[in-house]
Amino acid sequence: MDRTTDPLDPKGLIRESYRIEGITTAECRSIFLDWALGLPLETDTEDARQGLLTRYRPEHPDHPMTLVLLEGMGEPPARGRRRGGWRARDRKTTS
Repeated sequence: MDRTTDPLDPKGLIRESYRIEGITTAECRSIFLDWALGLPLETDTEDARQGLLTRYRPEHPDHPMTLVLLEGMGEPPARGRRRGGWRARDRKTTS
């Protein structure tokens, strides 16, 4: 597909990442960020990501870019609040 006509990957970044021999997950994350920032404002990023997965995952199930595209599917891990200082010590001594 011509990179200028692909609405899912206008700059061809994702397509090219699948062609790079030995690309790492970290490199794919960087490319993914560039891809996301380069999409037109009216593009639904989630729909585009899903479309790219549909396109590339069947032939490249274990490719680092496929794994990066899959990372966006789930909820981000919950982060607990750090309770340090006197509040944490006070809670331990009163329990």
